[in-house]
Amino acid sequence: MSGFKPYLSAIEAPSLAEVQALPGLVLLEFGTEWCGHCRAAQPLIAQALADRPSWRHLKVEDGPGRALGRHYRVRLWPTLVVLRDGQEVGRLVRPATVQDVQAVLTD
Repeated sequence: MSGFKPYLSAIEAPSLAEVQALPGLVLLEFGTEWCGHCRAAQPLIAQALADRPSWRHLKVEDGPGRALGRHYRVRLWPTLVVLRDGQEVGRLVRPATVQDVQAVLTD
């Protein structure tokens, strides 16, 4: 899939303190580059965010022992966690439609 933006590795991923300090609206996307569900969700997420320039989108690679994913209790990929000023205000697991993603992105 061309244009597939890689997930931040465990080394690159922000800490929980850094995520909680982020101001404004943030979409944390937990998944992996090789996950078929994650790849299928990419155009849905991109389309939902296209008209929302105020949103920050962080793709975080998840897996066993990854602290950030464990904090947010990620079990399936992709899991989208919506933050407002560092606090979780929404979540979506394995989005199937653009409308699913748009519904969780409350401005």
